[in-house]
Amino acid sequence: MVEILKEAFLGSINSVYSIAIIVIPIMIVLQLLRDYKILGRIIKPFEFLASIFKISKESILPLLVGVIFGLSYGAGVIIQTSKEGNVSKRDLLLITVFLASCHAVFEDTLIFVAVGANGWLLLGTRLLAAFILTFILSRRISLEDMQVLERLKAEEI
Repeated sequence: MVEILKEAFLGSINSVYSIAIIVIPIMIVLQLLRDYKILGRIIKPFEFLASIFKISKESILPLLVGVIFGLSYGAGVIIQTSKEGNVSKRDLLLITVFLASCHAVFEDTLIFVAVGANGWLLLGTRLLAAFILTFILSRRISLEDMQVLERLKAEEI
């Protein structure tokens, strides 16, 4: 029993260390890019997504980070963006919907390609499904709807 707990503990520490080695440098690079105003130029070509989904331009960064790096790191950026108050609850909902259906597209696609899947078909299907679902919801959900949901939630509590 002690051996199992020891192995679990050491495995957990090793996993946290592995994640930290990846995530901390990415966070530092993103902050430097933001501080030196380079991040804005990187995000500029993707600003068309803001108009398609009717979200703020500040929502593009967490969306792209989630698509590229996955939900784990994307969630951190979404939480930080939310704390900064730059995006509305509607934007956060739409980002989450998009990422729920299409996240970590590079690593997931490569994993499935390694076991024999067609990468282009998988990638295209995931992106198309995420775009369609988020587009439909962006047209159906308004900021007022989000406020009504918040009031209902507050009444329940």
